[in-house]
Amino acid sequence: MAMDPTTQEALLKALAQTDALFEELISNQRIKVLKLAREAVPDITPDDVLNPHDFPALKAHPTFEYEDGILAGFIAAQTAVRARVTAPIRFADPDPS
Repeated sequence: MAMDPTTQEALLKALAQTDALFEELISNQRIKVLKLAREAVPDITPDDVLNPHDFPALKAHPTFEYEDGILAGFIAAQTAVRARVTAPIRFADPDPS
């Protein structure tokens, strides 16, 4: 079944607003995670934080893994919302006749 253009436009607008919120949450959490990582490993880079298992000192940090898990959760939630909101558009019948 085809989606009417007004509904599709409203869905995409809602997705853009929600996505902007997730981007803000993710950006702030990345900053927090990097700050915590640098408490344990002062010269760690943002790329290094993507592979924390390479740094045993991060495992010993009292809150790094918790905050890194929150970051992973925000990213997973953003992906899930994108998939759910765009599904009716992606799977709509292109030819309603």
